[in-house]
Amino acid sequence: MLQNNADEKAEIYETLASMNRAFAGILQHLQTLHRTGLFKSKAAKLFPSFTLELQAEFNQEFLEDLHQLELDDWGRYGKARQKWEKHVRDPDDVFIHAEERRRELAKQRPLKKSKALRSRPGTAARQSKQSSPHSAARRLRKR
Repeated sequence: MLQNNADEKAEIYETLASMNRAFAGILQHLQTLHRTGLFKSKAAKLFPSFTLELQAEFNQEFLEDLHQLELDDWGRYGKARQKWEKHVRDPDDVFIHAEERRRELAKQRPLKKSKALRSRPGTAARQSKQSSPHSAARRLRKR
C-alpha cells in the first residue's frame, strides 16, 4: 500500500470526496425524478435508501483501510519525532522530571496508607475504638 507518498494519499482522499459528492448528486436526481410523479412503485421510493446504503458501504470499506494506513504512518512518523525530541532534550531535564515524579509520589503516599488501613479486615473497628473519647479511659484502667 502507500508509504511516504503524500500526493498519492491526497488523491485517494480527493477521490473519496468526489465519490461522495456524486452520491449526493444521485440523490438530488432521484428527488427530481420523484417530484415528476412518473415513478410510483414502492421500489422507486426506496432508491434513495439503497443509494445511501451503498455510499455508506463504500465509505466504510475504503476508510477502514485508510484508517489502518494512518495509524501505521502515525506510529512510523511518531518514532522519528521522538528521536528528534531525544536529540534536542536538555540532559538536565532528567533531574527535573525525577523531582516532579518524587513530588507526585510523596502526595500519593499518605493516600495509599489510609486506603491500606481501610482495606484490612478489623482495622476500621480498631481505628474507631482508638479515636473514641472512652478509649483513653480504657487504656488508663488497663494500666
